[in-house]
Amino acid sequence: MALRVEQDIFVIRQRGREVAAVVGLEHQDQVRIATALSEVARDLLRTTGGADVSFHVDAGADGRFHLRADLAPVSPLPDGRYQPQSGAVSRLVDTLSASTVEGVTVVRMSRRVPANAPTPTPERLAEFRTELGRTAPASALDELTVQNGQLIAALDEVRSQRDELAVLNEELAETNRGVLALYNQLTEELEETNRGVVALYAELDEKSAQLRAASESKSRFLANVSHELRAPVTAIIGLGRLLTDSASDPLTDEQGRQIDLIRSSAADLLNLVNELLDLAKAESGRIEPELAEVDLRPVFGQLRGTLRALATRPGVELVVEELSGPALLRTDEVLLGQVLRNLLHNGLKFTERGEVRLRASQHGDRWQFEVSDTGPGIAPELHDRIFEEFYQIPGATRVGGTGLGLPYARRLVTLLGGTLELASAPGEGSTFTVSLPTGGA
Repeated sequence: MALRVEQDIFVIRQRGREVAAVVGLEHQDQVRIATALSEVARDLLRTTGGADVSFHVDAGADGRFHLRADLAPVSPLPDGRYQPQSGAVSRLVDTLSASTVEGVTVVRMSRRVPANAPTPTPERLAEFRTELGRTAPASALDELTVQNGQLIAALDEVRSQRDELAVLNEELAETNRGVLALYNQLTEELEETNRGVVALYAELDEKSAQLRAASESKSRFLANVSHELRAPVTAIIGLGRLLTDSASDPLTDEQGRQIDLIRSSAADLLNLVNELLDLAKAESGRIEPELAEVDLRPVFGQLRGTLRALATRPGVELVVEELSGPALLRTDEVLLGQVLRNLLHNGLKFTERGEVRLRASQHGDRWQFEVSDTGPGIAPELHDRIFEEFYQIPGATRVGGTGLGLPYARRLVTLLGGTLELASAPGEGSTFTVSLPTGGA
């Protein structure tokens, strides 16, 4: 098709919609590609004086067919590039770019054909061409009438979706308030339980049976509440992902910001729920180490690769020292990896400059793993407190977290038959030392 005058824009829009219909695109996608065609055609008519337009059906690398439209300008594009006048054009199609084909710069756009559409074989394409050839292009007035009808339908749909989004936002807000209230209740009950545990320690000889009962009750409570919280929180994250999906209708900047806040809050809450569940499993004794001969070299390599992405501060270097020769230890590889990953992650969170280093060495019948950092350090009077549940060091260096990572790490080390100790002082960084027997727990 030739694009030379303003009238041709309406013809190209109509033909684009008809071609999209015969190859099997859904109604909304027909309108989208027709609108994108008319906008690009208007731009090229203004900047280059016109273009030659052709339609193609390609088999993509993803196994799906794509409807492609090529617009070859009759004169070169300014600077050999194309930038649509409207920024919304690129969101109407799957791809939009300026490519050089046989020495000519062509503006190319495409849209995927639904998987349930009939396969566009050469015979069907020939039928399509014959069918399109029997119809004459409508007048500009007819096309404007169709376009206005589509615009009205789109406005009605946007209004309906806006109302649905408002209702959904209110439901999400109400759900978030409920989750927050439940979290506050959980925190208060945990604090009350901890106060009871402290009191029971003072009467350990007389109250040991009561202390075990309270600890088992707390573990069941944590596990039950964590299971009940996980489903609604995961649903909130999924709904937020659907609302921000590129295939959905675009949101306003304010709506996008609010959805991002909801997703971020839900992700933080899900992380807390998972840590609570892990801690409950460790406390109740439901984690049983699976001991086996473990070569520490691939374990260190995996830690080096997976944690490199977390070392995002330019002034902080992550160093996982190489082990020379065979380094065998009878332990649970998964639990050991969780402990070391937790300690390295903590070091990267609290270190603003310098390095976080992991080294390992064998001393007699024990292996020692040292995770050191050049962070702010920890006062001696807080060395025991940081292994308490939900405790976080106060001060300007405090970062996000739940205060459950180190208590969980110490419990895992104990299950493996080892110890976890801390050496630190303010301004001198911190060193966490894990000591494990070579023969396992």
